[in-house]
Amino acid sequence: MLGQLALWSKIANEASCGSPRWIGKSLSCVCIKRKGAYERICMNLTPVQEERLQRLRHRMKVYFDPSRRDHQEALKALWHATYPDQELQGLISEQWKDMGWQGRDPSTDFRGAGFISLENLLFFAKTFSASFQRLLKKQCGNRATWEYPFAVAGVNITFMIMQMLDLQSTKPRTFVRAVFIQMLSEDEWAFDLLYCVAFVVMDKQWLDKNASYMDFNEILKSTRAQLERELLLDDVMRIEDMPSYSLLC
Repeated sequence: MLGQLALWSKIANEASCGSPRWIGKSLSCVCIKRKGAYERICMNLTPVQEERLQRLRHRMKVYFDPSRRDHQEALKALWHATYPDQELQGLISEQWKDMGWQGRDPSTDFRGAGFISLENLLFFAKTFSASFQRLLKKQCGNRATWEYPFAVAGVNITFMIMQMLDLQSTKPRTFVRAVFIQMLSEDEWAFDLLYCVAFVVMDKQWLDKNASYMDFNEILKSTRAQLERELLLDDVMRIEDMPSYSLLC
């Protein structure tokens, strides 16, 4: 936390956009030094930003409903993207434990982050299938005896990113949120891409720190801190510009 406050203080001291109002006090713009110059990050959203932000906020509010046909189909799609050669026996089955759900019914694990956490997992499985399979099967590094459960970890990562970006609040309170909204205007799938980056960062930190199951919360906190640092780097204009994006394959 002290490191984050120091970073914000440094940015505040460097900012020179006339007399910009500070975050949380009806701020209309902030200035962040990028590529040797100060880039103005405006809080007054463009129509595209507003539309995409509202769409993302709506996704965040959707609970997983096991009775909805589209939610059932999304869960089946996740299974087939994860295990293309294995037939799913049912939406409630012992098979789900192999993916890292807590029990036979994965729908009970979505309570923390909702339907978007399933969408994130499905996006990861389809967009970066090699990385998804590598993390699912714990193929790299010296793994702990008590490993993190893959699918449940994914739900927790979604929830962590939602908290980090603070998109549901009416007033902007962090530079990270402001930068992300700029990215959202460039790519509507910025949230899902950030999720994939977060997952590989979390797994790398897990291995680097020789973590086990009881360390998961600390690893999640350090993952968030790394994402925040990378999002505020001078040359990061898109999710693809984040240094950790290179971990995806």
